[in-house]
Amino acid sequence: MSLRYPNGKMYTPNNMLAKETNKSKNISYSKRGMTLEDDINETNEYYLREGIAVIHKKPTPIQIVNVDYPSRSSAVIKEAYFKQPSTTDYNGVCCGKYIDFEAKETKSRTSFPLHNFHEHQITHMKKVVEQAGISFVILRFSLDEEIFLIESQHLFGYWDRMIAGGRKSIKKEEIEAVGHLISIGLNPRIDYIKTLKNIYHF
Repeated sequence: MSLRYPNGKMYTPNNMLAKETNKSKNISYSKRGMTLEDDINETNEYYLREGIAVIHKKPTPIQIVNVDYPSRSSAVIKEAYFKQPSTTDYNGVCCGKYIDFEAKETKSRTSFPLHNFHEHQITHMKKVVEQAGISFVILRFSLDEEIFLIESQHLFGYWDRMIAGGRKSIKKEEIEAVGHLISIGLNPRIDYIKTLKNIYHF
């Protein structure tokens, strides 16, 4: 089956890319090659296993465009497209608190591009905050292996600044000023719940 993004580009799973890279370089980097999504998913599994929180990644909706019916009892999807998600990446509950967040990473060392976010995601996060939910973003600077948690209220300010004609990115200094640095560990990998408890005192 072939999967394509809304722009028509072919989707290649991360594990396939990793295999091709390792094959060409013949080098193993262990967990250094994990994406932010991999780390968060592993963290969420730890939270669930230990009874700390129930947080899941929302499935990306798919638009099926070509189906083959070799027989009446079976159908094979031949081609499909990823539809643009309407909300954020993750949501769930911890200690009776509704948690909703987006996770992004960049190879830039000096700023975080705001084009990584979409207007409907900002709108969704604002609605979560209006309902007294906990909304935030996790940003990873991949080259420096630095991960920050930023409350969505700060993101709204940077977004509004861009809409008003200001800069189209968040400077690293701005992120360091309002964000919360999260150290990468083993179990859990990215302990964002610990950071949230320090912020919101629950």
